[in-house]
Amino acid sequence: MAETERAVEHGVLLYYKYVQVTDLDQLVSFYDSNCKSLGLLGRVRIAREGVNVTVGGKLSLLEKHIAAVKSFDFFEGTDFKLASCNSPLDNRIATECGFTSLSIRVVKELVTLNSNPLLKLPTISDAGKHLSAVEFNSVLQNAGNLLENEGPESKKLVLLDARNIYETRIGKFQTPNVETLDPKIRQYSDLPSWIDDHCEQLRGKSILMYCTGGIRCEMASAYIRSKGAGFDDVFQLYGGIQRYLEYFTDGGFFKGKNFVFDHRISVGSSKMDTIGSCLLCGSPFDNYSSRCRCAYCRMLVLVCDNCQKDGMDYVCELCQKHDKEGVLLPSNGRGRCEAESAANDRPVVGKIESSALSHQPTPNSELHSENGVRYPKKLRILCLHGFRQNASNFKGRTASFAKKLKNMVELTYIDAPHEVPFIYRPRSTETSDGSLKQPLRHSPPPLEGCRRKFAWLVAQKSSSLMESNWQVVDEPFDPLQYQQQIDGLDDSLTYLKAVLSEQGPFDGVLGFSQGAAMTALLCRQHEIPDCEISFKFAILCSGFAINSGGLKLGLLQCPSLHIFGNGHGKDRQISHNVSLELSTYFEPSGRMIIEHESGHIIPTQPEHIDRIEAFLLRFL
Repeated sequence: MAETERAVEHGVLLYYKYVQVTDLDQLVSFYDSNCKSLGLLGRVRIAREGVNVTVGGKLSLLEKHIAAVKSFDFFEGTDFKLASCNSPLDNRIATECGFTSLSIRVVKELVTLNSNPLLKLPTISDAGKHLSAVEFNSVLQNAGNLLENEGPESKKLVLLDARNIYETRIGKFQTPNVETLDPKIRQYSDLPSWIDDHCEQLRGKSILMYCTGGIRCEMASAYIRSKGAGFDDVFQLYGGIQRYLEYFTDGGFFKGKNFVFDHRISVGSSKMDTIGSCLLCGSPFDNYSSRCRCAYCRMLVLVCDNCQKDGMDYVCELCQKHDKEGVLLPSNGRGRCEAESAANDRPVVGKIESSALSHQPTPNSELHSENGVRYPKKLRILCLHGFRQNASNFKGRTASFAKKLKNMVELTYIDAPHEVPFIYRPRSTETSDGSLKQPLRHSPPPLEGCRRKFAWLVAQKSSSLMESNWQVVDEPFDPLQYQQQIDGLDDSLTYLKAVLSEQGPFDGVLGFSQGAAMTALLCRQHEIPDCEISFKFAILCSGFAINSGGLKLGLLQCPSLHIFGNGHGKDRQISHNVSLELSTYFEPSGRMIIEHESGHIIPTQPEHIDRIEAFLLRFL
């Protein structure tokens, strides 16, 4: 290729390196100055454990970037995957993939194997053995003969795809000699749970893993090996599918397309097999350029051009599998959907069409009707529980609230990242003359059957993080305890950013008590330039302000609904004035306040539900 042609040709560069980074600021400064000077756009993630980079620009400038990166000794041996391609043609897709700007972030993990930052992760040094593309292909061709020196000959070889289901839909390794395991997960952080549930299927096997570029296999293979005996022989494709397709341009054992996280969307071999199919009509299709998404979980779905129609929402196979309620209209096979009232037939095709629903019986419909207007989907709301609660009991406490709004919202509950101890107060006993004996220092109740308790914020210098034992509490309940609970904020924000990124997008966030304090801080983060948090509104119930989070009066632009007691003394934990003060941090024209007669709860009386619905209707 002529030098002048290479100077204008566009390319994409992917690389990662697990290495101990001692000076984060130095790396941030390097990437900021180098990428900006070369006009590179994309994503740079830097952690104590290394870097993960996907950037695009002119090929000649990407090569200059590689040369500059190699000036750091710890990048020795890095696999730089550089591919030529067209410059982004679709600005919408380029924006969604992060290729219209440069994003440099310091993160706790290069890839989030588990969204709880406090859980102990496997050590990267325990990752599986790397196999080059040629070695990987030989293993598949010889059905495991290459591995007989690494383990017993009797061990069976299995392929494990470490990617998400929307990636495996359009391409995967297929060989008649080796079983391929597709976890069918929505996001990477679901993989550990799948591995836990399939330990017996993996135990004693030679496990051959692969992913897009190799980085996800590093931590996932280490996680498998951390299981101990029977999980020793784990191997991974070095450089991932991308490097494999460079060596085997006809695809080799890989069929279909390799999904990539940049404006290219996917990369295929010279054969260009199509193994994907339209969600609705089942015809061969593997093009995600339309970016159709599931109305519930927002995961990408494949919908062919003939089946796409304005005003339609789609339901992915995972949400169908888990019995998401709602009207799912079966396809007639020609790419158009017809309403069908088969009361005893289970819906199997994931699309909701507002025009077709106008005459469709909807016994389990998720359509909300307001003045004759019908809404074809629900608002997804992330729910944050209060101090010393968990997702399960918060879900129980809000069951009536959820039921009254079931036609408008879908609530997602999560545990906070800080585990706190159980507490109990020893009982006193009476003597025969009516006086009290000293408190009995008996053993606390058994832990069996006790659900763990969590918090978003804990007291300063607390030693209770990640403890699940009982602690004795002698003093009475302190209604002002929340004022001392300001530690653990950074971990909770990191955790919530991961949840919003991996399980989202969410339309809104609902917080109760301490969860409302965290919701306000999320709204603050939401308005920081280049922040990747995204939601439309916030609901803050019995909340209070954490001033250390950088809140300023009247400046939060996020539309907000504030629900709290009216000051008649029924909320013993968070006073009326405290919750009222929290509302003043939000821009007045965008906030709504609901005061109620009850205590430390979310009210469900009709007059309050009507106002909550009126607030939510803005976003449907």
